[in-house]
Amino acid sequence: METLTVGVAGGTGSGKTTLTQALLDKCAGPPSVLFHDNYYRRRDELTYEEREKVNYDDLDAFDNDLFVEHLRALRSSQSVESPVYDFSIHNRSDRTTLVEPSPVIIVEGILIFAEPRICELLDIKLFVDTDADVRLLRRIKRDVVERGRTLQSVEDQYIGTVKPMHELYVEPSKRNADIIIPDGGHNIVAMDMVLNRIQRDVG
Repeated sequence: METLTVGVAGGTGSGKTTLTQALLDKCAGPPSVLFHDNYYRRRDELTYEEREKVNYDDLDAFDNDLFVEHLRALRSSQSVESPVYDFSIHNRSDRTTLVEPSPVIIVEGILIFAEPRICELLDIKLFVDTDADVRLLRRIKRDVVERGRTLQSVEDQYIGTVKPMHELYVEPSKRNADIIIPDGGHNIVAMDMVLNRIQRDVG
């Protein structure tokens, strides 16, 4: 089976998931999806308090070996059992999610363009570019409402690691993108361009 692998990257709260969902809704046939967020390393050896202090915005926070292994398997038409990360406890859960192969594979994550092994497996690389203030407000709303975090912990993490790591990894990785998309899934022109490319390559 011929596959087309689409990478969706961008800073925290940039609209990556909105773009990914828009692609899922409009692609003919359900694409496979791998979320880099689910591949944070398991940290059973640490207490909750210690896990709270881990720099989750560093590239080394991820099990990139497993992620690359799973992405290669999907590209070879093999199913994978993706880990599931629980943000409320800052650790990988005991559950997994079965991801079936598909002609279109969507890979989403903040740092996927910063890891060369992932980058080389992506046929189309989309970077969602959104103003930093907008991204911060979205992150606060998401982490407090959806992930059970306190406002103080979100603020501390943003100042301590999110912003510095964005400048170190995410912003420079933008140069690896094929297309830079303002406003993510709300950018109709960019969406049409991407969907036309997918239709052309996989039918």
